[in-house]
Amino acid sequence: MTGTTAREYSELGVFGAWEIDALSDFFVKHGYATLRGVYSESELSALEADLEDLQRRLVAGELTERHGTAILDDPSALVDGEPFAHYVCHVTECSAAAEEAVHHAAVVSVVARLLGSGAWLLDDDRFGVVYQDARPGDRSGYSRIGWHSDWQSGPHLEIWPSVAFTIHIDGTSPANGFLRVVPGSHRRPTDGMPATFEKIDGEIAVYAERGDVLFHHSNLWHSAARATADGPLGVRRHVRGGWYAGARLDAGHGVDDFVKNAAR
Repeated sequence: MTGTTAREYSELGVFGAWEIDALSDFFVKHGYATLRGVYSESELSALEADLEDLQRRLVAGELTERHGTAILDDPSALVDGEPFAHYVCHVTECSAAAEEAVHHAAVVSVVARLLGSGAWLLDDDRFGVVYQDARPGDRSGYSRIGWHSDWQSGPHLEIWPSVAFTIHIDGTSPANGFLRVVPGSHRRPTDGMPATFEKIDGEIAVYAERGDVLFHHSNLWHSAARATADGPLGVRRHVRGGWYAGARLDAGHGVDDFVKNAAR
């Protein structure tokens, strides 16, 4: 995006920490927005190293079952012939770098603007804040996800509305996959949402740079495309979680009632 002006960034839904009002206006209209430039490279490198270590420790059996998931992940997944964990759950509980990244002042300011000062982070239940590592391969357990909205994972719960955040460890592209969204779809029901990966009229690709924080509404229609490249070029890693404005879950609510409706 070399040569892109500040005005063009805003038109693409990309904003700096000094543009929270503009980010909020864009989010209200389109259901998503990106915050750029809030982490230094040293902060991102520390976060990346922590998450890679947690991923290794989970595969090695050095973390408790709380940090793994057989609901979102495939316990039999293999990458390069070795057991692999695509998800590490509750990372803020075991990584200071993840805890700091999630609570970055700019991120918290955006959330307060979008959901109000009473918004709360779901980091102690369900899956908490997760590290996701998507990559292609014959035995990969997570390379793409079909059309869905976050609200559909628990329409019976009173936690909504929410704003999901994605902190990108890797920039995204057709090579390693990218987010597909339907702008404005957070303001309409899910009737007519495709069941899998079909093209939707009006959908766009939302590309991210390393360190970007993408926010999206819990009702936004979104999907993630599979990488087209093999090997390191096809890797797409990020930290993802959600802030909520509804009622908090009772302690120990768990994931038994999680609705897994998105195709994979």
